[in-house]
Amino acid sequence: MTAIRLALTELRRLTTSTLGKAAIAAMILVPSIYGGFYLYANKDPYAAMSRVPAAVVVEDTGTTLATGEKLDVGRQVATTLVDSHSFGWHQVDRARADRGLRDGDYNFVLVVPKAFSADLASSAEFTPRQALLEIETNDANGYLSRTIANQVVAEVTKSVAAQVSSTAANQLLVGFSTIHDKVAAAAKGAGELATGAASASKGAHDLATGADSLVAGEKKLRTGSDQLAGGATQLNTGLQSMKSQTASLPSQTRQLADGARQVADGNAKVAAAGQEVATAASTFVSQMTSARGDLATRLAAAGFTDDQVATVLAEADKVATPVTAASGTIQSTSARLTTLSKGADQVADGAATLAGASTRLTQGISEAAAGGSRLASGAHDLQTGQHTAYDGSVRLAAGAHTLDDGLGELATGAATLRDGLASGLKAIPDPTDAQRKAVAQTLGNPVGVKGLSQAAAADYGAGLAPFFMSLALWIGGFVLFTRIRPISNRAIVAGQPAWRIALGGWLAPALLGVVQAAFAYVVVIAGVGVQTEHPILLLLFMFAVSATFMAMIHALMSRFGMVGQFLGLVLMVLQLVSAGGTFPWQTLPTPLHPLHHLLPMSYAVDGIRRLMYGGSLSHLGIDLAVLAAYAVGALALGTVAARRLGTWDALRVKPEVVAP
Repeated sequence: MTAIRLALTELRRLTTSTLGKAAIAAMILVPSIYGGFYLYANKDPYAAMSRVPAAVVVEDTGTTLATGEKLDVGRQVATTLVDSHSFGWHQVDRARADRGLRDGDYNFVLVVPKAFSADLASSAEFTPRQALLEIETNDANGYLSRTIANQVVAEVTKSVAAQVSSTAANQLLVGFSTIHDKVAAAAKGAGELATGAASASKGAHDLATGADSLVAGEKKLRTGSDQLAGGATQLNTGLQSMKSQTASLPSQTRQLADGARQVADGNAKVAAAGQEVATAASTFVSQMTSARGDLATRLAAAGFTDDQVATVLAEADKVATPVTAASGTIQSTSARLTTLSKGADQVADGAATLAGASTRLTQGISEAAAGGSRLASGAHDLQTGQHTAYDGSVRLAAGAHTLDDGLGELATGAATLRDGLASGLKAIPDPTDAQRKAVAQTLGNPVGVKGLSQAAAADYGAGLAPFFMSLALWIGGFVLFTRIRPISNRAIVAGQPAWRIALGGWLAPALLGVVQAAFAYVVVIAGVGVQTEHPILLLLFMFAVSATFMAMIHALMSRFGMVGQFLGLVLMVLQLVSAGGTFPWQTLPTPLHPLHHLLPMSYAVDGIRRLMYGGSLSHLGIDLAVLAAYAVGALALGTVAARRLGTWDALRVKPEVVAP
């Protein structure tokens, strides 16, 4: 009797009746039902989140920024949530939200407080306050609702923070643009200031040079005014002397008239003297006229205005007028003396006329003397004013040089300011609207995530599939051995080798396990729609997993009987918690880590995951080696059990626990 024949015999025993066939068919479908329905129910729960009712309460009253812009973040949050359809959002008031959360109408409630927008904007007023969102949950409506709600709040917080940061960054960049424009204007103004200061410095230098020339001219003019004052004094002295000397002229001319004939011989000398006086007077008048023109020229060169020059010349003309008149009188007198000298005979007849003329002459000389006095006084005034003008020109020159030095420093400083502003302007950013928007968005949300996956599960169901398919195969084997006998008593009685008995007892459930695995594969892959990268290899690997699990359960049942069935259940629980099928195995409590590395379901899950998601298959050899080791070990234990069953003892004759 071969092992295959033992297996076929066991299969015929199980299918001798219709009910037996139905039971076998039902047990074959157990893994498909368990794994398939669970994965179908949990294939993509996140896609149905829009059916989870949630409430959002907006109490935010908004605020107004310093720019006059209205900030109403609470309304924006509510609108974004409702439009996203991430949950079944309902915007309601506080009372309706509290009642709905209590009655189970809403799984959780998100509340945007009254001062939310104001708190967000508080940093701009240098009184920063943290803006808070309130989340209200009721675990009686579902424990995971609280976890989901916290994730929602985290996303909302991140979104609002990014929006606020982007707004703040945009305002900051606008400020930079404003600063750039203002500094550019300042730099332009500084350039104009530097140009103007340079021009002013040049003008101040020219002014200083002109002031030096004015001082030199004033010095010469002062010398000339001193000479004019001296000459005017001498003229006044001469005229006064002439006036005193000619005071007795009328009486003398009268005496001359009486003794004209007596002085006829000396009349020629008098005529000659008169001619000399006339010549001197004419020369004096010419000199005064020339001095007047030179005085006007020198006053203009000294910086006197036309009005000032006209005033001085007017004063000089007042002096020159009587002198000119006196000169004319002298010329007339000289002509008469000449006539007198020529016509001595006419002297007696003209003596009366001469006496009258001498009176006018005396009067003219008096007037000339008065004019000479005024000329001397005006010349002295001119001299005094000229000295004052000279002193002022000296001070003007000193101030012009000081101004020249100061404007030179101003021009240097203005040039330095211009260059500094131009250099600083280059360091101030001046982004365009598009650049400002892009930078603000980057500053508001500086870190993005680019997902790269060497192997990825399509959805939540695909993520759970490796674990539940492995667990389903164990449960399928566990259920099969409720009907299948692990050891053939007939083979034991017939004295078959223990290894053949063990192999035959394992082979029948292994074949049924292959069918279970095939049905489960079809249901999960085709029915539920879980995608797989290596479909053929996955199916073969599931056959290996099922065969290994059947060998382990067979060994436990063969060696320990009904206790073995309990041990199989305990082993299933240990593998359930240590396989790392849902969370990474590293998150398990430390005492469970050895179980993860020891028990076979961990390697079954790992192999199915690699074949289903793709990626490196280098670890698949280890998975198969571990499963093979467990299968061989289990068959060895089954062989030992078969050998033990060939010997009867009291415990076997009357066991403590029997099947019902």
